[in-house]
Amino acid sequence: NSSESHNCAKSILTSDRLQIVVTLSEFFNETWEAANCANCLKNNSEGLSNSTEEFLDLFNKSLTCFEHNLQGQGIDLSPNNYTEVCKNCNETYTKLNDLYNHLQRLNRQGGESAHSAHLCIDVEDAMNITRKLWSRTFNCSLPCSDTVPVIAVSSFILFLPVVFYLSSFLHSKQKKRILILPKRIQSNANLVNIQEKYS
Repeated sequence: NSSESHNCAKSILTSDRLQIVVTLSEFFNETWEAANCANCLKNNSEGLSNSTEEFLDLFNKSLTCFEHNLQGQGIDLSPNNYTEVCKNCNETYTKLNDLYNHLQRLNRQGGESAHSAHLCIDVEDAMNITRKLWSRTFNCSLPCSDTVPVIAVSSFILFLPVVFYLSSFLHSKQKKRILILPKRIQSNANLVNIQEKYS
C-alpha cells in the first residue's frame, strides 16, 4: 500500500497491542545513533568513507602481521617472548595508531561524515582490540618520542624552588640585630651602697 495517510500507518504499524514494528524501529534507530554508525559513512550514506576503508585495511594488515609472526615462532612460544611480533609489526601498528589518532582529531572538527563526537563503534572496537593485543598480549610498546621535552620540563620544575630560595636569599636585606645598651640612671640603692663604703 503506497498510501501515506495517517490511517494507513496506524492500521499497519500500531494495530497489535505490543506495537512490535514501532518498538523495533525505535530500537534500531537508537542503536544506530548510540554506535555513531553515520560517522563511518559518506555524507550521502552510499558507502564507507575513504578514511574508514583505509583504517579497516590497515587493521586487517595488522592482524595478519600478528598471526603470521606468531606462526613463524613455533608452538613452544613462551608467554613473554613476542619479540618477533613487536619487531616485525611495529611499522604497521604505528601507522594504524597514527591514522586512528588523526581520525579522532578530524572527527572532533567534523570530518568526511559531517558528524562530530565519537568515531563509529566499528573503528573504536577495532582499535581497542589491536591495542589490547599489542600492549597486553604481546607486551610490546612504542618508543616515546617526547622523552627529551618531558625530562627538560621536569628538570625545570624541580629546579624552580632552588632558584626561588636562592634569589630570595641574595636579594633580601639581611638585618643584623644590634644590641642597644640602655642608658638609665643608676638606681638609688646603688648610690646608698657606694656612700656606705666610703663612710
